[in-house]
Amino acid sequence: MANRQALRELQTRLAERLQIARTQGVAPSWLAVEAGGSKYLFPLSQSGEIFPWVNAQPVPYTQAWFAGVANFRGGLFGVVDLASYVSGQAPTPKSELARSDARLVSLNSALEVNCALAVDKLAGLRNQEAFSDFSEKAPDAPEFFGNRYVDLNGASWQEINLQLLAQQSHFLTIGA
Repeated sequence: MANRQALRELQTRLAERLQIARTQGVAPSWLAVEAGGSKYLFPLSQSGEIFPWVNAQPVPYTQAWFAGVANFRGGLFGVVDLASYVSGQAPTPKSELARSDARLVSLNSALEVNCALAVDKLAGLRNQEAFSDFSEKAPDAPEFFGNRYVDLNGASWQEINLQLLAQQSHFLTIGA
């Protein structure tokens, strides 16, 4: 119950920050998340709802990064472990404490893919002014990677284009 209240409070704060940013003319561009020790930026226009961590119902004979399916607001969503998908490694088991910070971020319904990305932690909203430097994606980076940004504290953030991610044949092919 406390987790649901904390999630509601976070969503309320995010909505308030979005409203303030709109009125001040500085709209945030990204939802910042952390997964597998890395920091990622999801374009807000491609991000959907944020849900508390739930154990997805496993689906046999699927890729290791496909955590299973979950029901959100009456819709069936595939759940993808983002860190596992990006790294190509098997997902690491999460402790009860780690699961309390974990969230599921759905893709925007306009992308027409009922999918939620499992992340370890939400890090808030970011706009261009939160970063001191950026570099274009490396030639060998996955197609869905965007620019890499460095924030004012020196931390590196990788932008992920969720629309391109949702169009990847590897992402859409969950069968093992």
